Amino acid sequence: MKNRIFMYLFIFTLLLVIFQFVNSKNIIENYDMKLTNSMERTSKLKDSITTILDANATDLYTFKFDTNDDAMVYWEKQGFRISEFVPFIKDELINLNIYDTEDHPLVPYASMTGNKMLIDQIRMLNHKWIIASFTDGKYWGEMLLAYDIENKENLKFRVLESTLYQP
Repeated sequence: MKNRIFMYLFIFTLLLVIFQFVNSKNIIENYDMKLTNSMERTSKLKDSITTILDANATDLYTFKFDTNDDAMVYWEKQGFRISEFVPFIKDELINLNIYDTEDHPLVPYASMTGNKMLIDQIRMLNHKWIIASFTDGKYWGEMLLAYDIENKENLKFRVLESTLYQP
């Protein structure tokens, strides 16, 4: 009788060990599959992010004065320091927002809301052109400006083209 109890205990223990082994194996295989899928997905997402960043980096450096060596050399040959030149141009454009007349000195559209038209964003393209956006709070638009400096002091802006968007 004692032998039978030990045999039943042995069989029960063996079945319990087999059950634990199979269950653990399934859990580990499931975990490995999830980990592999997660790593593959992460790799794909990293590749997508890299592709997007590369595309955006190209766009960010295209048509920008700060990355246009020829435009910077042009003004350096004229005797300007680029570190002071870009802020000078932008400050002069922003200073045009302070005006007493009804119309902005550069913006070719009158305000339709009673507010003043103001230049709010400026992007220097090269040594001759600037893109600027303007708004009166409700209506907005963009304009392409030509700029030139005469005698290292007299800065002149000229509107080449402009557009006004409807709200």
